[in-house]
Amino acid sequence: MIVQQRIKEKLEQAFSPLQLEVVNESYMHNVPAGSESHFKVVVVSAQFEGMRLIARHRAVNAVLANELANDIHALAMHTYTESEWQNLFDGAPDSPACRGGSKFDQ
Repeated sequence: MIVQQRIKEKLEQAFSPLQLEVVNESYMHNVPAGSESHFKVVVVSAQFEGMRLIARHRAVNAVLANELANDIHALAMHTYTESEWQNLFDGAPDSPACRGGSKFDQ
């Protein structure tokens, strides 16, 4: 849970989010048990007001640059303003099931 906690702390510090979820989705993929390589983040921040989606994602990528370069294989990002978040009925979408295989399956 080291990587997950580091992601959470960095996003909290950078965006002062109104809502933050950091979900380790590694178990959904063909990785060893206990892996921290696939994550989903939901960030609701006033800082996203007036920003296009690509700018929000770039901002998250910049904050997590070290983790993306060294620890994270996949990152699903859901970034919202407060009003966007309030208009969602079911929250952020679920991540799809892993469609990739293993190099050992071939």
